[in-house]
Amino acid sequence: MNDLQLSGYDLIGDIHGHADALSKLLEGMGYQLRDGCYHHSTRQVIFLGDFIDRGPQQVDVLKIVMPMVEHNAALAVMGNHEFNALAFHTPHPDLDDTWLRPHNDKNIKQHQAFLTEFMDREEWPTLDDALAFFESLPLWLDLDDLRVVHACWDPRSIGKLRRLLKSGNKVTPELIVAASTEKTTEFDAIETLLKGVEYALPGDHSFLDKDGTPRTDARIQWWKNGNRKLGEITLPVDLLEDEKNFHAYEHQVLETELLGYPLEDKPVFLGHFWMESHPAKLASNVACLDYSVAKGGKLVAYRWSGEQSINDEHFYYQK
Repeated sequence: MNDLQLSGYDLIGDIHGHADALSKLLEGMGYQLRDGCYHHSTRQVIFLGDFIDRGPQQVDVLKIVMPMVEHNAALAVMGNHEFNALAFHTPHPDLDDTWLRPHNDKNIKQHQAFLTEFMDREEWPTLDDALAFFESLPLWLDLDDLRVVHACWDPRSIGKLRRLLKSGNKVTPELIVAASTEKTTEFDAIETLLKGVEYALPGDHSFLDKDGTPRTDARIQWWKNGNRKLGEITLPVDLLEDEKNFHAYEHQVLETELLGYPLEDKPVFLGHFWMESHPAKLASNVACLDYSVAKGGKLVAYRWSGEQSINDEHFYYQK
């Protein structure tokens, strides 16, 4: 698996500022805190991104995650909230008094928990420490026997970005600028990897997302193959069932085929999608580990030990 000859990886989904839940999860899996860093004698964590925003313990989460990555007790990928933070705190290079991610009410509200804890912080980790860590995170991991990406494994987007990245699939300042500009190749590729694939609802239909923001595009289950009806592929799975006009278009077939994830490929692990109920695989080689801890759900891990078919018994969480 790597040069340390570990017995496996423990993959952990979106944390969103819930440090107590993270500590309990790690300790439940046998990780011990030594000299300010959680370690396991035979296993390594892989974090799936979205460490920040929403929850009450922004600083404390990074106090756990950053030393683990630094001391090789963990690997990690970037989530959309880390990318958003980089853009939020980066001035626009061509426009005065403007930021790459606009400081409007919606964006400030989404980022408020992080701002409250970090804006005037002088001790480690400072705001600059956090942003430097975010910028050091790869967009994806393609290891010998498994893959990790925050939202969507899309070979086309990966191919478009690869030549623009630093070693280790890490963003550059120039890419952050380009990927914060809508209708660019870079923007579309980053959106796909970190937020997934969306499909425009027909007519003037819309729904409210988890933050109460009206949306006219629905996230879809991109890993499924072939043409599918809209009612079969929305995310969360029951999203459109709450929309009053759902039955008017639930049987509409997508005009293009879904991206899909080949059944013969090595397993891929995702976060991002606010799953609910009991953790289970999405396909024989696809698993989402975001089970909505920020909305009263569970912080979930998957204890992987080399299997190429995902085993539902290997999902782990504190009951």
